[in-house]
Amino acid sequence: MTDTENTHGYEYGRWTQIRASVKTPALDRLTAIMSVIDENLMIEDYSDFDLHGMYGELADESLLNADRTVASVSVFIPENGDAEGALSFLRGQLAAEGIEAVVTDGTVNEEDWINNWKKFYRPLRIGRHIVIVPKWERFEPLPGDVTVTMDPGMAFGTGSHETTRGIIGMLEERVRQGDSVLDIGTGSGILGIVAMKLGASLGRAYDIDPIAAEVAKDNFAVNGLGPGGTGDVACGVSDLLAGVEKRKYRVICANIVADIIMRMLPDIAPFMAEDTDLFLSGIISERADEVARCASACGLKVRERREDNGWTVIRATLR
Repeated sequence: MTDTENTHGYEYGRWTQIRASVKTPALDRLTAIMSVIDENLMIEDYSDFDLHGMYGELADESLLNADRTVASVSVFIPENGDAEGALSFLRGQLAAEGIEAVVTDGTVNEEDWINNWKKFYRPLRIGRHIVIVPKWERFEPLPGDVTVTMDPGMAFGTGSHETTRGIIGMLEERVRQGDSVLDIGTGSGILGIVAMKLGASLGRAYDIDPIAAEVAKDNFAVNGLGPGGTGDVACGVSDLLAGVEKRKYRVICANIVADIIMRMLPDIAPFMAEDTDLFLSGIISERADEVARCASACGLKVRERREDNGWTVIRATLR
């Protein structure tokens, strides 16, 4: 299969990319504003890129020479979306917050975007044994490696962002053989796939975006999960918990944003058993206390919080 082939069975379209660039200390505030426009963001932040780390020698030259004092966040508005409204909202919020930013917009062909970013996506080790491997890369696992093959397409979730890494690290510690897992806002399906690779036998993955749901379905299949493979897997379209299969899940993941998580929390208890681990991510650390208070008000107990580069993952259970 060539790079230009459509691997997920949907038609490529044209999008308006809205990109805002700020000094890195303002990145979290910019991300919070942009996430109101759309929860699927492209974040360019090279401030903590390790030139001498595991993947420094694999990095593209443009990454090595990138300005580490500036970070950018992009959203992609479909052809039938309100790009002008999004731009107006963004500029208004930046002015209200006193954030100096360079805002640009332009048309992006989805097929070009999907293929161009692949050069930056390499095998990534997370936790003790998890390795996220792009579908187009060759990789020789070490003894004990748990490999997850991914082709995110236009869906969120490559494993490289702190929000995803944080949950994956917790999943590696908490998932047990035979668990059931629910992934809300699944994006590429990465969290549900990791959980099943770690021993879960039932996976349900939902996203409000039909493209993401289709991408997740394909990625489960690539990893040998679901029909024709192992485990009981289903992917579907849902606005948070609306239409989600009614049952108790041992593991629930929601890597979204703080506002959407807090909208979901009042409805989560019926999906949880006494031993359910609920993992919440996509939370900028400044809002972690707010999310924790909301969880407590909804009858949950926060058991653990982990922070990574300004992002927080919360593990909660029923009281």
